[in-house]
Amino acid sequence: MGFDIDRLRSRVGRRDPDSGADDVRTDGGTEATTGGSRFARLKHSDLVQSLPFWLPPALLMGLFVYGAIGWNLLISLTDWSGLQQPEYTDLSLEMYTQMPADASFVAAFRNTVVLLVVFTVISLLIGLGLAILIDRNIRFENTFRTIYLLPMALSFVVTAIFWSWMYNPSTGTINVILRGVGLDFLAMNWLGDTRTRLAAIIFALTWQFSGYAMVVYLAGLRAIPDSHYEAAKVDGAGSLRMYWRVIIPQLSAATTSAAVVLMVFALKAFDFIYVMFGDNPGRSADILAVMMFRVAFSRSQWAYGAAVATILFLMALSVVAPYLYMQYKRGDL
Repeated sequence: MGFDIDRLRSRVGRRDPDSGADDVRTDGGTEATTGGSRFARLKHSDLVQSLPFWLPPALLMGLFVYGAIGWNLLISLTDWSGLQQPEYTDLSLEMYTQMPADASFVAAFRNTVVLLVVFTVISLLIGLGLAILIDRNIRFENTFRTIYLLPMALSFVVTAIFWSWMYNPSTGTINVILRGVGLDFLAMNWLGDTRTRLAAIIFALTWQFSGYAMVVYLAGLRAIPDSHYEAAKVDGAGSLRMYWRVIIPQLSAATTSAAVVLMVFALKAFDFIYVMFGDNPGRSADILAVMMFRVAFSRSQWAYGAAVATILFLMALSVVAPYLYMQYKRGDL
């Protein structure tokens, strides 16, 4: 019985074209299959099999978030006043060029920046101080931590109503306490006086969110090894120098994370100010979010309101984008 070498080679080289595996060549190597095998590999890939889970939310987000942002930008390039359909044939930057000459916009932009910076810095400093105190193994640590964090659980609406009572010039708790300790000259109309209105807003928001900064810093402090504290003490560093030179520099990641979240909260302070003052808090306390609502919904200047919203979006993007880039460079994204 003869041995058919050609028939053996043909049997070894024949594979199922839909199996997704490589064909075996008669010289001992392999060759990639084409046609149906590529389709089979694609059909069973992780990307295709995960489509039902991520594609629907991605499409919804693309339509209702990024689509809305794009449409808002498009409206800001028109002169739409809300009385008719917007005209997209004659687009211009007119709404943006008139902003520097608008005293209301300049005041709202300045107040937004002041609120963003001052509120964030003070909240970080208070949060860091509270975190250091709690980290020293004080009694009732969990109780104090809950008390400091509790205001963050309140909504802007509740906080605004609460502090409106506190700032009441005649029956408010702040003025009552000041008069009770003989500091009548410090009692004033905190929300009615244009000199103190923005400061009162910043103080109330700091009260609400400094507990968040405390929790972030406390987590950062607990992540620092005890050996770092012991090494600083061996070198003769006192408590103040140890924290300033050794501990606080290691909290840069916590500072960045907390600062980004606090700045986003500052840009979202519309609810707080609207509940306190309505849509016209005056130039001393006006911010871009309130101005956007006022010019768009109260004055029907939709194109100008969309332009203010675009500026506010760019400010938020300038806060979040660098942070995301840093996270990406560190490999955390």
